[in-house]
Amino acid sequence: MSVQPSDPAADFASRLLGWYDRAARVLPWRVPPGSVAIPDPYRVWLAEIMLQQTTVAAVAGYFQRFVERWPTVEALAAAADADVMAAWAGLGYYARARNLLACARMVADHYGGCFPDDEAGLRTLPGVGDYTAAAVAAIAFGRVATVVDANIERVIARHRLIEIPLPAAKKAIRAALAPLVPVERPGDFAQALMDLGATICTPRTPACALCPLMSDCRGRTRADLERIPVKPPKKAKPHRHGVAYWIERDGALWLVRRPDKGMLGGMRALPGGAWEDAPPAESGTVSVDHSFTHFDLTLSLVRKDAGDSAGEGEWWPLSALDDAGLPTLYRKLTDKMRKDDA
Repeated sequence: MSVQPSDPAADFASRLLGWYDRAARVLPWRVPPGSVAIPDPYRVWLAEIMLQQTTVAAVAGYFQRFVERWPTVEALAAAADADVMAAWAGLGYYARARNLLACARMVADHYGGCFPDDEAGLRTLPGVGDYTAAAVAAIAFGRVATVVDANIERVIARHRLIEIPLPAAKKAIRAALAPLVPVERPGDFAQALMDLGATICTPRTPACALCPLMSDCRGRTRADLERIPVKPPKKAKPHRHGVAYWIERDGALWLVRRPDKGMLGGMRALPGGAWEDAPPAESGTVSVDHSFTHFDLTLSLVRKDAGDSAGEGEWWPLSALDDAGLPTLYRKLTDKMRKDDA
């Protein structure tokens, strides 16, 4: 009787899922392996949107506060824009928060509060791209989908020794991963790869000896393993400058709301002018440096009289400034100003 060779894809999934059953991270949006609970698509979707360009450590507290305040997609859809934007403050990439509301309202109004259960349907929702659609389809609905985030990208690029520089490597990584996704437990499979990249196959000093995929990893013996996946050279960011105004009256600070479209859209902020390439003529009391995706910014704070509070805005009590939901840039600036005034 001949011995049939094992299926490499099934063996890959078996080793990975066996490790995940023992070592899965405990996360507030996740149904742990072996649980009889059914994943809540709302929680899966909310977590995936929050996790875009953001770390698990940064997201956990925000996620918990969101689901406590808005426990269902219908509750989030009914929320005031200003309340959601304020609750999002500090997570960055604020277009995500605007899309979050638009998506919740579409699901509530057009889908009866139920998320579409496949990738094609999910991609029709605001703010849901290929990755998020695949992740929600796999994790929330058990659909076979090729889920590739930064952690999974790193694991597969190293395991298959894909040395094509990013972003061109993405196509090869997806092609290598797709046949490995099991029909059973595709959501756990995706989350297992995420966990492996986050805890074992890390960008620096990967713990290869602990990896369940070590035996057939093509990159394991490479002295330059940390350079994989190969990243393109970083481009120098332009540096911009701006001025914000501190306008105070009777223990309150004048705040405005930024335009809905553009940087920090819809967020409360200090009034100020446009951000320019050249330093401003006005001399600020304090200043902060802040990095956005495509440019760095130095923002200076200039005191002005209460009579300069023109246009639409609101007087916000200084004693409750932490509740204003200022984005990180302005919170850094107001914190520095208050510290200097103390």
